[in-house]
Amino acid sequence: MSLQPKGPGRPGFPTLSLEYPMSLGTFEKYLDAQKAVDTLSDQQFPVENCLIVGTDLKQLERVTARLTWGRVALGGALSGLWLGLFVGLIISLFAGGTNPFSLLIYTCLYGLAFGLVWSLVGYAFTRGARDFSSVSQVVATKYEVFVEHKFAQQGRSLLAEAGIVTTPVQHWSASHASETSSAPSTSSTSSSTSTSGPNQPPGDPQA
Repeated sequence: MSLQPKGPGRPGFPTLSLEYPMSLGTFEKYLDAQKAVDTLSDQQFPVENCLIVGTDLKQLERVTARLTWGRVALGGALSGLWLGLFVGLIISLFAGGTNPFSLLIYTCLYGLAFGLVWSLVGYAFTRGARDFSSVSQVVATKYEVFVEHKFAQQGRSLLAEAGIVTTPVQHWSASHASETSSAPSTSSTSSSTSTSGPNQPPGDPQA
């Protein structure tokens, strides 16, 4: 997931980019990450420099019912009925000299027929490959709070004083660095001695 904005930010409006972002900690639940930022806000911390990132995304799909021809027909008919009622109400506002009640009846019938046929045709094309209905949602398995490097030490100190427990804080990872040009770059030798890259932010408390 890139932390760079998709377009240039407008003056006065925040974007999704941070200057040399550093991690304040990771949390298993979004509410915990939200609580951490709220704690910083209560301590007069400049939270406009914070960014909550959901990582390790996964998709959850909850099966709600088994699909049959009857269930598909009923669902399509009801959807078409509501659509016809809506269209009829809109048309009745501008159709002068027409009985609005009869107009609603006709639009509802047309909508019901359209929804019924459309749903049955669509179900027939699946050829039984998906005989169930479901709802899906993409969620993150953990959430990480980032802040600009110049506020990192202050943020960590405030969270520690408030007793906010996080996972061990690490520097901006290589995978993140490859996604954003604003992340600091480092190079290592075969003897495992690290040397700060030219883009290393000044005053990094944990460099």
